[in-house]
Amino acid sequence: MSTLTLREWQRFTAAERLSRFAVYFGVVLAIVLSLKAVNIIPEFLADAHTQMQDLLLRMWPVEWSFYLEPQNTGAQSVHAALMDTLAIAFMSTALGLLLATPVGFLAARNINRIGWLNAFARFILIATRSISTLLWALFFVAMFGPGALAGTCAIAFHSIGFIGKMLSEALEEANRGAIEALTATGAPWYSRIIYGYWPQVQPAFASIALFRWDINVRESAVLGLVGAGGIGMALNSAIDVFEWNKVSLVLLVILAVVVVAEVVATQLRKRLI
Repeated sequence: MSTLTLREWQRFTAAERLSRFAVYFGVVLAIVLSLKAVNIIPEFLADAHTQMQDLLLRMWPVEWSFYLEPQNTGAQSVHAALMDTLAIAFMSTALGLLLATPVGFLAARNINRIGWLNAFARFILIATRSISTLLWALFFVAMFGPGALAGTCAIAFHSIGFIGKMLSEALEEANRGAIEALTATGAPWYSRIIYGYWPQVQPAFASIALFRWDINVRESAVLGLVGAGGIGMALNSAIDVFEWNKVSLVLLVILAVVVVAEVVATQLRKRLI
């Protein structure tokens, strides 16, 4: 009499289960090591809600008069700092678009077939994007001194990597039909770019520009913390002298600017694209 052997179905093989365990163990180990590196002090953590409540009470009521009139000699009003922030966002976006566009075309493999030049363009995109805006700001503050110029250059250089990367990907996804038709007629390379590639990527380029401007408004609002101009400098000066009711005003202004910038960018995107 033969015996039947029951086989149990398992979703993962032994090697797959071992791999999953290694991944989970690695994640848990990374969390434990990160918590140890952060060096959380339990006494401070237990008292955090009380300190936050005390800080919020100090920030009320909001010092609305600080918006137009600076309270310290030689200090900038919040309104003037806000105008600097908007100017930094606009100029950095324009400069970033100007610098990133040729780099994006050189980074597109279907347009630039020179290997070393394409690799160099891609290196520029990676290098400018990998360095954070705050690090760029510290670099340009050391070069030009504190002010809006340092903030404009910092955001513009960081924008090169983002804009150029998105533009090069849009160019590589362009339809080859119009390009091949222009090539068949003997059109030079600049005609193929102007009449073949550019009409296809123009909507994406407009969307990239608006999205980057929206990001730059947010970034320009905090660069003043390292001396790169804008409303962040007003925030930093208020924190330094513990004027928390003025800090609340600056935070509310930053929030309002970010919300308005988001709405404006969304509406422009709907109309242009």
